[in-house]
Parts: sequence; structure tokens; C-alpha cells
Amino acid sequence: MIRAIVVDDHAMVREGLASLLAADGDIEVVATAGDGAQGIALAERHRPDVAVMDLSMPVMDGVAATQGVRDASPATAVLVLTSFTDRDRVRRAIEAGATGYQLKDAEPAELRDAVRAVAAGHAPLDPRIASVLLPSPRPAHRLSAREVEVLRLVADGRANKQIASQLGIAERTVKAHLGSIFREIGVADRTSAAMWARDHLEAP
Repeated sequence: MIRAIVVDDHAMVREGLASLLAADGDIEVVATAGDGAQGIALAERHRPDVAVMDLSMPVMDGVAATQGVRDASPATAVLVLTSFTDRDRVRRAIEAGATGYQLKDAEPAELRDAVRAVAAGHAPLDPRIASVLLPSPRPAHRLSAREVEVLRLVADGRANKQIASQLGIAERTVKAHLGSIFREIGVADRTSAAMWARDHLEAP
């Protein structure tokens, strides 16, 4: 069972999300909050697997609350659920520690899948905002074959240790490859690299 909290300043939205997320029986909303400060307190109290986070809220907005949740309960993954698609908000949310980013007009099944994905350590991103966040790409052929292998595994949500084990290389070698990949495609973090890979690498 995936344990979740919902943080949104609209009561009807909170109640609707709680019902929607519970529809398949594998997600339980253990608490809801009406602002970011309450969300941090609930994360610390309940230690949920996932926090579904709005961005625009009173008292404390979702970006600050995302950072606060990650500090209070490091094992809790934050899924941003909002109507905002501007580059600054998206990037600030991800830099604050958000694992995934979905828009509020997503289909119910898509939202449940996104909650499952962040709980499993993946980084779902609504494809409609990918072009807003991604930098102008450089040609993929500048990556070596090994770097492409590493990047594909990053896009699958694998941790460095898992990548090292699967490819039969040292974890420090994975880190070195990632540094080269980030520089080559013009990104600064794993989430942006994963999104770049999904848009610009051909299927194996």
C-alpha cells in the first residue's frame, strides 16, 4: 500500500483527490493539508511515501513546502500537481526536491500512475511541460555508446549503484559518465537528463 498526503488549499480538491487516488485500492491518503506549512507537519508526523503538492497556496507555497517536506521526511517523494507550466515555477519545484510534475487536468488514471511512479523512485513529468523545462538540445550522437547506456538507465529511474551493477562498472565510473553527460546535453541534474533522454534518444 502506498501512503500519501495531499497538500492543496481548496477543500473540494483535497477531498476529490483523496477519493480519486484511493480508487484502485493500492493508494491510501492518510492526511490532507490546506497549506504548505501544514503539509510539512503532516509529512513529519506520518512519514508518507508520497506527498501530492499544489504550488499556489497561502502561508507557504508549494516550492518552499516541497523543500520542507524533503527535509522533514527524506523518504517522502513529492509529486507536484498544479496548473502552472511556466519554466521558472517548474524548475524551482524540481530544484526544491520534487520528484514528479503533473498538471491538474491529467486523467485520473494518469495521476494514480504518477503517484505509483514517484513511490517507486521514478520521475514522471507531464509531457506538455517538457518543452518548457528542457534546454535546447545538443546532438545525441556526441554521447559515447556507454554514456547513452547510462543515460537510458537514468531515464528508467535507476540509481547509480543499480546502473553500476547492471553495466558491470564501478559506481565512481557511473558518476564520471553522468558528469560528462550533463555537460554534453546542457543539464544540471538527473531529472532534466532523464527528460532529455525521453525526448531525444531513439528507442533501443
